[in-house]
This record gives sequence, C-alpha cells and structure tokens, in this order.
Amino acid sequence: MDGLPEILRFQLQSLGGLELTAVVLAIAYLVLAIRQNIWCWVCAAISTGIYIFLFVDARLYMESVLNGFYFAMAIYGWFSWRRGSGDEHALPVVCWPLARHVTALAIVVASSSITGWALSTWTDAVYPYIDSMTTFAAIWATFLVARKVLENWWYWLVIDIASLFIYWDRELQLTSMLFLLYVCMIPVGYVSWRRSMNDPAEGA
Repeated sequence: MDGLPEILRFQLQSLGGLELTAVVLAIAYLVLAIRQNIWCWVCAAISTGIYIFLFVDARLYMESVLNGFYFAMAIYGWFSWRRGSGDEHALPVVCWPLARHVTALAIVVASSSITGWALSTWTDAVYPYIDSMTTFAAIWATFLVARKVLENWWYWLVIDIASLFIYWDRELQLTSMLFLLYVCMIPVGYVSWRRSMNDPAEGA
C-alpha cells in the first residue's frame, strides 16, 4: 500500500485519465440515480463505454461484455424515464422465495462453467471462470434491482468483493477502490430497502 500513490499516478499517465473519468462518472451515476435524475443514464452510458475498452485491454472479456449490457441498459433507462410512466416509484420492495434464487444460481453456475471453459480454451482471458461468474451473476442482480427484489444486495455484496480483487490484480486500482465504495454502501442500501418494506411510504 506504500506505493499506492505512485501506482495511481502511473495509471493516470498511462491511461490518459480514462479510468479516472469512468470512475467519476460511475459515482455520478449512482448519486444521480438516487436523486432520480434522468442524466444518470448519460453518465452510465459514457462510463460503461469507457469500461468496455478498459476491460478488453485488461483481458477481462466477460467484464467487457457485461459493460456492453450495462450500456444497452443505460439507453433503455434513458428512454424509459423519458416516457415518465410514473409507475416505477410505486413498485414495492419484495422478497422472492429461496427456491427461485436456487434455480437462478444453478443457471448462473452452469452458464459460467460453459463460458469459463470456452474462454480458458480459446482466449488469453485471466480468471475466466470468476470473470464469467461475476458477469452472469451481475446480469441477474441487475434484473433483481429493476424488480426491487431485496435480495439483490446480497448478490452485489459477493459480486463487488470478487470484482474488487480482480480489478486490483489487473492494475485497475481506481476501479477497485470504486467497488470498495460500493461494498461499503451495500449495507445502507439493504437497510433502506428493508425499511421501505415495513413502511411503503418511504419507497414511494
């Protein structure tokens, strides 16, 4: 950790500030999304677009694919919020039965095993299985967020911790620290969503 400032300085110089821009926009997305500001989707689109390039360069190909998915979701989110149906804020936070999560996890593991094998066989990907696992799990967790399923926070806790170490190992320290921030915010999100289940007016 003593050499962290030098590492970050080297990163900023070698990447031309690309990773810093992506991190700042990712934080801006989270802040604006909490405030329900439509410009959060613009921040998300630019940030994920940069990360597509960064993850290809880091040979984390499934993470690049995942950010392609996030980029598409940013476009969808922009037009969805522009339509302003007014119904999304009335959607209550719910819990889903354990059996549904077990089924989903089985699909995630099976898909990750196949993709991880393919990446390890035909590409130079690093951490092909873990990379695949976090990618498929994040797709599922994103769907849970869209449906306001409380358990999404537990998925993100595992995903973000795993991603934090992967990014650090691939010399994406700024992104790793971003995910450390996300990990610290997860308990806040869980408590807030759990409270809204007891008092629906808080989630309105």
